[in-house]
Order: sequence, then structure tokens, then C-alpha cells
Amino acid sequence: MAEPVEEPSNRPSDPWGRIKNLKSKRSGSNTWQVVAGSTALGLVVATGAVLAAGPWDNGQRKAERQLAAAEDRTGGAHHGRTLPGAPEPAPSAPAVLGTLDTAVTRSAPQDPASLRTALAPLIGAPELGTRTTASVIDTATGKQLYGRAPATPMTPASTIKIATVVAALSALGPDHRIATTVRLSEDARTLTLVGGGDPTLSPAALTSLAASAAKALREDGKGPVRLTYDTSRYTGPVLHPISPNTNIAPVTALMVNEGRLDDSDRGPAERSEDPAGDAARAFAAELEKAGAEVTGAPREARAAGKARTVATHHSAPLSALVERTLTNSDNDISEALARQTAIAKGESADFAGARRAVTAELRKLQVPTEGAHLADGSGLDREGKVTAALLTTLLARAADPERPGLRHALTGLPVAGFSGTLSTRYRDGTGATGLIRAKTGTLTGVNSLSGTVIDPQGRLLAFAFLASGSQVPAEAESALDALAAALTGGAGREG
Repeated sequence: MAEPVEEPSNRPSDPWGRIKNLKSKRSGSNTWQVVAGSTALGLVVATGAVLAAGPWDNGQRKAERQLAAAEDRTGGAHHGRTLPGAPEPAPSAPAVLGTLDTAVTRSAPQDPASLRTALAPLIGAPELGTRTTASVIDTATGKQLYGRAPATPMTPASTIKIATVVAALSALGPDHRIATTVRLSEDARTLTLVGGGDPTLSPAALTSLAASAAKALREDGKGPVRLTYDTSRYTGPVLHPISPNTNIAPVTALMVNEGRLDDSDRGPAERSEDPAGDAARAFAAELEKAGAEVTGAPREARAAGKARTVATHHSAPLSALVERTLTNSDNDISEALARQTAIAKGESADFAGARRAVTAELRKLQVPTEGAHLADGSGLDREGKVTAALLTTLLARAADPERPGLRHALTGLPVAGFSGTLSTRYRDGTGATGLIRAKTGTLTGVNSLSGTVIDPQGRLLAFAFLASGSQVPAEAESALDALAAALTGGAGREG
């Protein structure tokens, strides 16, 4: 689905305007607002409440609403498993409603001993492979409730996206938008399409940019123009170490629809070998449709120093891009966010600069980065390493009432049994449907799951389970799901 031509709304991405006002009848805790907000999002999916909005103007919420009506496609590399039989009925609401039961006493602390007892028979499941690390913390206090080598660096796969998006939100803010511009040379003879690094730039956006640029040319009364395109916003190699690959396009500052060669907007797809050149050629065609005369083929060149901007398109807010990244495990957006962070921090906009910038931002947030190596922003690079403690600390920072700008790192997480890469998981009687929000991660022999869960006391816990050496991805996913479900204490089985 193409983005609207108009700039996305500046309104907050809570379309109901009610989540922030939810209060516990037993306590006014800010943490409860986060818990209730997370639960309310799942409830809206379960009850089928829908609002008219652009495809990503409301980020994760829109994705969840659409899932209630149609099967959601998964993104990234091997993150979802297909259950036999289709179509499947949507999960029922009681599991979500159970977390708001007034009989729950939130003041009772979680008992670490009980948690160890619940996880002990699950953490050593052979399906998880040869090594598993874990961390579970209470987000309100930061206290570790359970740990299994939580400081041991592991290959995180796509759970590293949690680090990428939190760093971007911290460095840039949730309202930041990525601009794509068209600049006209001082003599009005050369137009330059300048990429700002927005991988979600759509054909509709190109049409709008072309219309504005053609209007400026008519007003100047000049003749034909040459077209150039500028990708200098990013530096370094454009190919990810695993490229060419259907999971990611060349990482360039100018591309349309993530360089996809089909009409998909998530998941693996054949990608352009030259997304910037393709975007420029498509723009040239739109210019001619708009009445401008373009001579020759587009060529790559920087915009002239005195060129003036004649057209601008802004991406959706960073908050929406973050939610889309997490929900669909979007590799292209995550790499773009890592580079946007690098630019904001004054680093080179390449893989190395992004690694330095994201790591520096995590340290600023006082996240334990010992042993971490953020090889890329997407988690596709097997050289990447993080600890379970790093991931849970990041989730706790996002839940901190004093850091509302990071909240989208929680609201973007897929919901168990409902959305994104968890849409087909937790539908097998675990009772955890709707109670867990988590980022998945899968590479060959690597499986991970990190997110939040509401415990029987109504407290928001952050967890991370990182496993390596697994042989069968689907079995490893089931074992991870069982670990996360155990944190709910069976709350979802009632009702």
C-alpha cells in the first residue's frame, strides 16, 4: 500500500487518546500506565476496534487492526512459523482482559524463587541448542528476578533491533522525519533528487515531488533540465555483509519501497541492485508526466552548493518507523535508523559509524554494553553480539516514565498471537496470547526472544532469552515461547 502523498499527521500515535489516561483503581503508578497501555493495545486487536488511518500513520496500532481482518505477513529472516490449517480463528479477548482483573494485587513483589522454579525445567530444553542465556527484570525497579549468564555476549539476530531503535529514539526523538528533497541549480538547468535516507519513500511520494519540481520549472520559464541524484548522505559500502540477499536491499540514502521489485512492503523479496538509480529513473518519468522536459539519463552527482530546494517529502515520524521496524522485523528501516543515529551523533553514516553512534547512545542511557559488538543495525550480521542484560535494560529504559520519548520501542513490539512476527505464535494453548510483546530473532542455529510480559501481580517484566546451536527453528521457537509464557504465571489461562 502506497503512503499518502501528504505529509503524515503530527498527532501522537495513540489514535484513541485514552491509553495515557488509564489509571489503576489500586495505584497511580506510572508503571501501571505502561502496563495498561500495552494491554489495551492487545485488547483493541481482540475486540476488532478499527479507525481509518494511513497505513503507518499510527504505526503498530494500524498493523494490529489490519491483522484482525487479514493474515499478517511476517518480515525479516525466518521469524514466523506457519501452523497447519488455514484460515485460523482470531484469538479471543479473555486472555487480554484477564490482566485488568481487579483481583490482581500489583503491590505484591514477584518472587525470584518461584520464577526460578517455573523456568528451571524450560531453560535447559534441548530444542534451544547448546547454549542459552537469559535475563528477567522488573521494569519498575530494575531488579533482576532471574538470570542465566545474563552478561555473556551472544549473537542476537533481529533482537538487536531493540538496541537500534532505542538509540535512534534517544538521539533523534520520536517526531523526527527523514526528508527527501529536490534541488534546482542556480541556472535552473539541473535538478537533483537528494536522498535523505528514507527507505520507505513511495512511488506516490515521487509523483508529488515531481509535480512540485515541474511547477517550479514552469515558474522559472527555463527549458529542458538535466537530472542528477545525490546519495552522499550515506558513506561507505552499500552492500550488507550478507548481500546480495532477499532480506535486505543495498543500503543507500535513496531508494523507493526498500528497493523491492514487487509490491510487497515486508518480508523477503527480490531487491534492486541499484535502488538509487532506479529511484532516479522513476523520478525522471514522473517529471515528464508532470510536463517537465528531461534531457539524457539521470546520473549520480551532488547537488550544487547554491541550488535551492523546490520540493520536499518527509517520511512518517520516527515513532512510526520504529514501530514498523519492530513489528515486521524490517531490516532496511533498521539499517536506515542506525545511520540516522550516526548522522545525529556526528559519525560517518556507514556500518562502522553507525556501530559507534548506537553504542555511544546506549552508554548515554547507562545500558551495560560490556562485550557488545553492534556489527549492524538489523541483526543479519552474525558477528553482532549483545547480552541478555543489555536487552532487558533497554526495555526498562523504554518503560521509564521519565523517558516517554522511548515508549515506541515497547508499543512496536509484536503481540503474541496477534501481530507481526508473533502473529502465528502462542496459539497452541499456552494461555499467553495477548500478554506478551516481544521481538523475535532467527538466524541459522540462532534463536532469540526479547520483550515484555505482565506477571500475575500486574507488574511489567522485561525478558531476554538468547539461544545458539539449535537444529530445528520451529522447535526452538516453541521452547522460547514456553519460557516467555511461564512469566505470565498462568494468568492467561483463566477465563
